[in-house]
Amino acid sequence: MPVVLVACQGRDGPPNLLTVVWTGIVCSRPPLLAIAVTPERHSHALLLETGRFSVNLPTTALVRAVDLCGVTSGRDVDKWQRTGLTPAAGTTGGPPLVAECPVNLECRVARRLELGSHTLFIAEIEQVHVAAALIDGKGRLALERAGLLSWCHGHYYALGRQLGHFGFSVRRKPRRPRRASASGQRREG
Repeated sequence: MPVVLVACQGRDGPPNLLTVVWTGIVCSRPPLLAIAVTPERHSHALLLETGRFSVNLPTTALVRAVDLCGVTSGRDVDKWQRTGLTPAAGTTGGPPLVAECPVNLECRVARRLELGSHTLFIAEIEQVHVAAALIDGKGRLALERAGLLSWCHGHYYALGRQLGHFGFSVRRKPRRPRRASASGQRREG
């Protein structure tokens, strides 16, 4: 699963950081993502108050900061100060971005679903910021260069090598060209 740092902020008071592992893109038109947060978390109240947050994709170099943001409460700790992460201004007037993360998404809550143990915040992606180093020579996102962090069953992992691409399993292999036989007739190669 991806692991992200969510920055959120109430109307008054400092911004907070929250580690979220239950997250993902849920729609392409309009561009929506979702994060699941338990009501007990300090950030839950901030999300309800303003409906704004940023999703920041951390690299493996940030694993200690990501873990700390997941096991401490913003009620008790200034996570920005404790982790040394740098808040950076976005362009939509929402909570800060995490400067050390190579991909940042500025979001506004569109819907909220109470699911039981968690609230699912479905948010429109208002703006995307990508580090220049992740754009290839053709202007495409080369996310494999980022060294992103992932999480599974309580453990952090580095993402590995690419194993395929969308649709590779059904792509037909190119046919080999036909060769001429000794008699001049073409035959299958």
